[in-house]
Amino acid sequence: MRKIGINYGAKGGLEPEDYAKTMRALGFDAVFTGTPAPERISVFGEAFAKHGIEWETLHAPFKNINNIWLEGEGGEAMIAQLLGAVDACVLAGVSILVVHLSSGLKPPSITDIGRKRFAELVEYAAKKNVRIAFENQRKLANLAWAFEAFEEAPNVGFCYDTGHEGCFTPGREYMPLFGQRLICTHIHDNSGVFDHDEHMIPFDGNLNFDRVTRQIRESGFTGSLMLEVLSGHTHLYDDMTCEAYLEKAAAAVKRLRDMVDG
Repeated sequence: MRKIGINYGAKGGLEPEDYAKTMRALGFDAVFTGTPAPERISVFGEAFAKHGIEWETLHAPFKNINNIWLEGEGGEAMIAQLLGAVDACVLAGVSILVVHLSSGLKPPSITDIGRKRFAELVEYAAKKNVRIAFENQRKLANLAWAFEAFEEAPNVGFCYDTGHEGCFTPGREYMPLFGQRLICTHIHDNSGVFDHDEHMIPFDGNLNFDRVTRQIRESGFTGSLMLEVLSGHTHLYDDMTCEAYLEKAAAAVKRLRDMVDG
């Protein structure tokens, strides 16, 4: 049976040990996190391993990702963070690092220095046996550049983010373009209001999950269906405990699994 997963910290209230225990009881198989500080990696790793939860991906830092395209100290600091996130993957035993290519509605243009830095990241990750999953944000051109530039790189793939597709680029479908490179998913819902990234539990918003699940199925992707839900991005879940929230999320992703796999 296909694995299902959810991000750590979807709703506050539980430490890693209890979060992992609750995940397992609800049928989750996999988890992803941000890039932890080195001293926290063992805390997460031990909690997930104890309860049989696969730590599937890390999300690279992205706060200043636009600097990657710019000359100067900011860009150098950003590539250093990304290389450090690869090292964190190695320490955690995680095989995939999810990376943004830009942020915001008016990011910098694609530049030679940015190309060079991303090439450095991909090469470094390959040496460490880590795959880089570029995630859809607001700019199609950046993704198109990456998958052309790294067409021959076996450690580069696509992270399909359903919520970003729905609210950042309404009317655009990424799976027909890049589904053959799919290596991981970030599944969440939203109201469909432009630029409102609400990270709702699937079926609580307005995204067309009939279409989403059909395209995942047609791509031949057999990996886990990973939720990226964040209760703090909407008031819908304010009155729910973490346990109740995770239970609702588990029911939604199991429904999605049935839709993908029939």
